[in-house]
Amino acid sequence: MLHNIDPRELPSALQKMMARDQANADAHTAPPRRSFLKLLGSAGLVLGAFPVLPALSASAADTGAAQPAAALKPTQQPSAFVQIAPSGEVTITINRLEFGQGVQTALPMILAEELDADWSLVRSVPGSNHPAYVDPVFGMHMTGGSNSIKNSFTQYRELGARARAMLVAAAAARWNVDAASLRTQAGAVLAPDGRKLAYGELAEAAMALPVPEKVVLKDAAAFRIIGKPTARLDAGAKSSGRQSFGMDTGLPGQLTALVARPPVFGARLASVDDSAARAVPGVKAVLRVPLDRGAEGVAIVAAGYWSAKQGRDALKLAWDAGAVEKVDSARQLAEYRELAGRSGPLKFDADMAPLAAAPMHIDAEFVFPYLAHASMEPLNCTVRLSDEGAELWVGTQVPGGDGAAAARVLGIKPDQVKVHVQMAGGGFGRRASSSNDFVMEACGIAKAARTAGLNAPVRTVWSREDDMRGGYYRPMHLHRARIGFDASGKVLAWDHAIVGQSITTGSVFEPFQVKNGIDGTATEGMRDPYPFPMRLTVHHPKQNVPVLWWRSVGSNHTAFVMETLVDEIARATKQDPVAYRMRMFGEKQSRHRAALQLAVDKSGYGKRKLAAGRAWGVAVHESFETVVAYVVEASLQGGQPRLHAVTAGVHCNLAVNPRSIEAQIQGAAVMGLSMCLPGAAITLKDGVVEQSNFGDFTVARMTDMPAFATHIVPSAEPPTGIGEPGLPPLAPAFANAIARLAGKPLRALPFQLKG
Repeated sequence: MLHNIDPRELPSALQKMMARDQANADAHTAPPRRSFLKLLGSAGLVLGAFPVLPALSASAADTGAAQPAAALKPTQQPSAFVQIAPSGEVTITINRLEFGQGVQTALPMILAEELDADWSLVRSVPGSNHPAYVDPVFGMHMTGGSNSIKNSFTQYRELGARARAMLVAAAAARWNVDAASLRTQAGAVLAPDGRKLAYGELAEAAMALPVPEKVVLKDAAAFRIIGKPTARLDAGAKSSGRQSFGMDTGLPGQLTALVARPPVFGARLASVDDSAARAVPGVKAVLRVPLDRGAEGVAIVAAGYWSAKQGRDALKLAWDAGAVEKVDSARQLAEYRELAGRSGPLKFDADMAPLAAAPMHIDAEFVFPYLAHASMEPLNCTVRLSDEGAELWVGTQVPGGDGAAAARVLGIKPDQVKVHVQMAGGGFGRRASSSNDFVMEACGIAKAARTAGLNAPVRTVWSREDDMRGGYYRPMHLHRARIGFDASGKVLAWDHAIVGQSITTGSVFEPFQVKNGIDGTATEGMRDPYPFPMRLTVHHPKQNVPVLWWRSVGSNHTAFVMETLVDEIARATKQDPVAYRMRMFGEKQSRHRAALQLAVDKSGYGKRKLAAGRAWGVAVHESFETVVAYVVEASLQGGQPRLHAVTAGVHCNLAVNPRSIEAQIQGAAVMGLSMCLPGAAITLKDGVVEQSNFGDFTVARMTDMPAFATHIVPSAEPPTGIGEPGLPPLAPAFANAIARLAGKPLRALPFQLKG
């Protein structure tokens, strides 16, 4: 892990952000509301990407493309992103991991709009760890923080416009006419006299021309692709079972590796008896290998998965966990409760003098467990070594970081590692490991296998049980609040404490993300959008449980706390929860008002009578610069909460592909629903994770799905994030409905109605 990187090694964008934050701190002003990690969030940060970045100075000529304008970067070169075949088929390379969020359709839509491509001929392919595919804002390879469309919107528009200008220039040269007299339409250049040249006829000549530095982009009123509900380019392959994922990588002669992992994080091997494992047909090697966080394991390298599993099952291992902490969930909760009562670092420090004299009070404690990412496709990475370097096939959110980490493990230069980014079956932050753990592990195994005489590609696979028990997790958190308010619902003082592990301490992002001992990811979503007088104390205990960003990062617990407590104040003062929120919003919360009003209007809230035994629930939250409001209908059936209907109001500015936005809101809401269901928790006993598969770690099933309607607030402003914002407000909206039915608030996830 790159825990001690000199800040001067960071990309310039991060250096400027750190300098700005330090200047703010020196001036005793509040830091920017959107710090870097808040932008990146749960799904992806690059650690170790930086050794690749100096290659950004390379020109497009290095790849055989036309010489660009001197001021253009590789991220601005059409040759790295657009390939036009003689048939007219346009292949667009995406600079992000596609793992269900729809970027392999939305990014091509953006580029094709400015290119004036024939959408029926557009295809997309994933990128790699090449410098052209870094995030254009942050200068590193990453998919995360709901930033893909937000940060690459202008980039892909300009790429399309530059390619279009080059095609027009090529046509003008062929016809010997002024380029300004020509226009483009649906994959062709048209002349005033009716002549027409398809892009496929012009592509070779066009791509040999200089790349224009300045281009004029379309007015939004002229969009014919952006903003239209569009079927995903991968829909056919996925619905027919033809889509390949990282797990499906199959190279000639490929071997498969499984790892026997310690039951307690960080434990080491005391003894190994591998005689029975070596006797299993198909087993090629048994290797003692180092693992993440100082642990050790045994890798079984075999002809296929089944023989590797049989070999692993045959191992007789003894573990030494004497030097590591054995976390126990019951003891941990008691420790967190004790910490919550202590003084500590302050995020907010409003005057609490009015608290004691306030006429009305709420005292509340909230508990949130560890959560597994539980992607449908478990972790995997295929490594092929050669004398020239290494190739990796992996579904990664951070190809640059993983490529650099691979180089360190293999003892080669970063530019000797090529990462082939694969379609991934989910990730939610786990494929952006802060330690590059699963990729470094796969490279270490491939290296050891080669040393043992196995000159073949090695695919390291995590079983579902490995994936669920092997970390990393959303941290466990405890919140404690004491609120004083009056009969009108005016909050006079709000004293709050958060206890939970930091996910950025010890990482390269600590210098500008951790302020005054407080990890900003743990507090995002607190207080906003309500300007309440709050004192917020934060404690970050160290625990022997690996933690990482999880979809929507801090907002997946802070939104629940804020929105259920706001609702409770409204109930205590006999106010409509929608009207109360509208009154409590700050002066600048017009987007919150619009999203909530849209959800209210479309749901029929306050106008339509619900079926007997049902209640309304409301919540609204902003994360990643997008506001999502939910109005839900729920009931208690046999004492169990049941979600029947969800109406979403979404303010994400310009909607590039409304169909993908609808899918992302639904998918995020299902994850939010999963957090509410019995069994949705990772617990530990004497250092051992007690859950192992979907039989004892709950996720929502089809039978849990409510009716769903998504409505988007119209806007022409540049798009904001969409992959994560749909998650945080679902659980509190559901909880608020159940609280009305049960007559008491819900203080924990998953829901606990007894006691």
